[in-house]
Amino acid sequence: MSCIRFNTPAQQRQLASVPRARSTEEPVAQFLSPAVTASKVARIRRLAADANPRIRESAALSYHAPVEVYEALSRDPDAGVRACIARNEHVPCEILSRLADDPDERVRGFVALNFFVPQDAMEHLASDKSEVVRGLVDWKASLRDDEALVV
Repeated sequence: MSCIRFNTPAQQRQLASVPRARSTEEPVAQFLSPAVTASKVARIRRLAADANPRIRESAALSYHAPVEVYEALSRDPDAGVRACIARNEHVPCEILSRLADDPDERVRGFVALNFFVPQDAMEHLASDKSEVVRGLVDWKASLRDDEALVV
């Protein structure tokens, strides 16, 4: 394993300018994520429009995509893209609620696992035709029940 680092001088200056955390327990907290720029959002838009569904999946998983990109990808013909939207915690609740009726079982399963799905969508998924989806709803509910016992 090599210890060589390939930081540019600009990256080294940025790292040097970040105040160090006082606690050594959380060293990652010392470094902030870069700001979301217009060029990053433009890249996400290009990824979302790519012909390759695997590329569109990466846009669907982005935390920084505009709502209209999430909306378009939630209607993508590829179920894998819709599944990535369903598992993204930054997607608006309205989109997640609509995906609770998706024809693909995997998409509905990811909706069931997303912790930001509205309660009415979870109730709808609790009576899903798929045993797998219903099982995921039950499993997620058991996690909530376990947390209530701990508190």
